[in-house]
Amino acid sequence: MDRASPHLPQAAAIDTYGKGGFRFAGMSHRGSLLCLPDGIWPSPVTRPAEIDAAALALVLDAEPKIDHCLIGTGHDPWLMPRDLAGRFAERGIAVETMTTGAAVRTYNILVAERRRIAALLIAVA
Repeated sequence: MDRASPHLPQAAAIDTYGKGGFRFAGMSHRGSLLCLPDGIWPSPVTRPAEIDAAALALVLDAEPKIDHCLIGTGHDPWLMPRDLAGRFAERGIAVETMTTGAAVRTYNILVAERRRIAALLIAVA
């Protein structure tokens, strides 16, 4: 992902999700998303097995630092590999994995509170 080319150059609540995509800020996107305080980017991740440090590089390298990262894993829960969880711990970033629906709801609350939140949201059918 190129930091210089987000879909939207700011954080925004997710209005709806499903049917393979998301709606936010009057826009529609098919596929997964990576949301940060300074923008929303498309993500190539389609299933939890594809989640790695490269997929989360914008989160791990963000300045100023992200406080909390949510990972929406589709319909099923997923246990994050220890080495990836360690990268978040090294940077002092809290990270949680949950279904995409739960992640969207939690993300929206934290965005409304103007928290330094990030979310990787895997699109669901």
